[in-house]
Amino acid sequence: MSRKKEVGTIARSDDTRINGDITATTCRLIGVDGSQLGLFGIRDAQRVADEQGLDLVEIAPNAEPPVCRVMDYGKFKYQQAIKAKQARKNQSRVEVKEMKFRPKIDKGDYETKKGHVLRFLKKGARVKVTIMFRGREMAHPEQGLNVLDRLAEDLKPYATVDSAPKLEGRNMLMVLAPIKGAFDKVEAEDAAPEK
Repeated sequence: MSRKKEVGTIARSDDTRINGDITATTCRLIGVDGSQLGLFGIRDAQRVADEQGLDLVEIAPNAEPPVCRVMDYGKFKYQQAIKAKQARKNQSRVEVKEMKFRPKIDKGDYETKKGHVLRFLKKGARVKVTIMFRGREMAHPEQGLNVLDRLAEDLKPYATVDSAPKLEGRNMLMVLAPIKGAFDKVEAEDAAPEK
């Protein structure tokens, strides 16, 4: 009992030509197993594909003559979609969090915000630290620079400065990137029994 496929019934989202859509008169034919079958007229190649209940797919339209392959196009597209989904799933997105400071920040507020930055770094996110200047505070940008330098020094074991502090309008920006494995090392030291 052979399975017969209807010609040209597959919905395609790409511009691949299959079965009756192929415009060439001759093609180099590749079989289901990947073996080269040789040069065929397009009608003969289509007959070979139909006998096997499969599709004739043009895989290299710009070659001279074009290269066609006998395959189950629907199954091929399904496998391609699964591979693309897996690739997206395994892809890591780097998140950028932002923490805002003031140039005259109090010690308690500084420690709290530093803890938040540390938490973001621990989750693997990069952190954009912004110093916001108001009014006459713009006359003393070194105060904001001191806060950023202090933060970078405090977080040195956990993060590196990805982009150095720079003044953009009324804000001073710096980006911190987490050091891979830095938190694992610290947790291992904390778990070790004291002598």
